[in-house]
Amino acid sequence: MTTALDAMQVIRQDRALTVVRAPGIPDAAALADALAGGGIRAVELTFTTPDVLTHVRTATAAGYLVGVGTVLTGDQAKQAIDAGARFLVTPGLRVEVAQVATDAQIPVLIGALTPTEVQSAVDLGAAAVKVFPAKMFGPGYFRDLRGPYPDVALVPSGGVNAGNAAAFLRAGAIAVTAGTDVVPPDLVAAGEWAEIRRRATAFVAACGEAG
Repeated sequence: MTTALDAMQVIRQDRALTVVRAPGIPDAAALADALAGGGIRAVELTFTTPDVLTHVRTATAAGYLVGVGTVLTGDQAKQAIDAGARFLVTPGLRVEVAQVATDAQIPVLIGALTPTEVQSAVDLGAAAVKVFPAKMFGPGYFRDLRGPYPDVALVPSGGVNAGNAAAFLRAGAIAVTAGTDVVPPDLVAAGEWAEIRRRATAFVAACGEAG
C-alpha cells in the first residue's frame, strides 16, 4: 500500500493527479484501479461527493493512493485523515486544515491564485500550491509565478485537459490536475471504468509531450 509519505513523490513521478467530482461513485476501488491502470495513481475525492469518506475507506483499504479535496475545516481534515486520506487539497487558504495536515504529517495542496496567496500557502506549510482556476490564466501565468517562486511546487487545477497539460508542465508545474477531461461525472456515476482508463492513458500520454 502507498503510504502518506509517498503521496507527493507519486504525484511528481506521474506528473498528474485526478480530482473526481461526481453525484455518486459505485465502486471507489474500481475507479482508482482504472485511473492507476491509465497511469494516474493519485486520486482526489472531494467533500462535494455524497458519502465521500466511505469511498475513501473503500479505495484505501484496497491499497490505492487516495486524498480528499474541498477540505474547508479542521474537522473535515481530521475526518479525511481518519478515513485513510493520504493527502488533502483545499480550494483556498485554510489555516485550520493546514495545521491538522502538518500535525498529522499529511501532505496538503493548498489552493491559491495570486502571488500573495501563493506565498501564504507556502507559509502555511503546503507541500504544493494548487493554482485555481488554471485555464483562465493559462500556462503563461505559471511562467510568471516561477519568477519570484522558482522553488515552489505549483499544480494547476481547473480546465486542464489533454490539449493543454503539456504546456502547463513546460511552464513549470510539477504536475497537473485531471478533472472532467478524464473523469466526467456521468461516466464515474455509470461505472464506465474502461473508458475512464482510456481517458487517463490519453491524458498521461499528453503529459509526456512536455518532455
